[in-house]
Amino acid sequence: MENVSVFSNHVCELGEGPSYDPATDTLYWFDIVNGLLLEQGVTSGALKVHELGQMASAIAIVDDERQLIATETGLHVRDVATGTLTLHTAIEADNALTRSNDSRVHPCGAFWVGTMAKNEGKGAGSIYWFFKGELRTLYTGITVSNSICFSEDGTVAYYTDTATGLLMRVACDPATGLPVGESKVFVDHRSSKGYVDGSVVDRDGVLWNAVWGGKAVKAYAPDGTLLREIPMPAGQSSCPAFVGAKADRLAVTSAWKGKDDKQRKLDPQAGMTFLLDIPVNGRFEPRVLIA
Repeated sequence: MENVSVFSNHVCELGEGPSYDPATDTLYWFDIVNGLLLEQGVTSGALKVHELGQMASAIAIVDDERQLIATETGLHVRDVATGTLTLHTAIEADNALTRSNDSRVHPCGAFWVGTMAKNEGKGAGSIYWFFKGELRTLYTGITVSNSICFSEDGTVAYYTDTATGLLMRVACDPATGLPVGESKVFVDHRSSKGYVDGSVVDRDGVLWNAVWGGKAVKAYAPDGTLLREIPMPAGQSSCPAFVGAKADRLAVTSAWKGKDDKQRKLDPQAGMTFLLDIPVNGRFEPRVLIA
């Protein structure tokens, strides 16, 4: 497909949670159900695969030596040099039926962390707010938490329960990352092919969404208008991330989860990670404040 290439041919059962570190020109992402953290330089470098010993779904930068990883038991600080994980804040650690899912850092340094049932059980997940060691529950009754992302100025947050087909928008306090007022529907995707999965917002306020089962990435204007749709080579795109020295490209993860052998043969690139060379006015992820 034009302007779409394979960034990594490592096949993930459930590729998710891509995040780019501009200091090292490295993309990190996960194979959630197999407990793997993957990393690869965007312009050079071999793939590295780290076994985490538990399901994990999202990563944020604390500083040059530490990262924060959302896992099925909570938020863990990862030592970049050694890979050692240390539990910082437990989230649903006593519930073996749930795990972390889509999560992202607000411009102020707060971390919105989504959870869900490992078997996608209805309403078993939540979305949490974590900031400087404090944890609060924002939304409950979530089946599949996804599309957590923020406007560059921190005044708007987006999220979805993928099961509803509704991408939500809520005003945010830019100083704390806490929602202000009621959530409103930003995009009603129920009559469209596929499901709303992970999203990022660029400097122009355009939201880029990976469409699970829709074989596409969609771009929406700040008013919710569909601007463009980019065909993808894998059926289940899962999450985008801005990458490169200017954050002007998109990396997109994908998955083969739920497909039998026959379906996988029809979708041979499912689970690979892709690079989109399209004009995007992207931005780097903020660092997370853990204390």
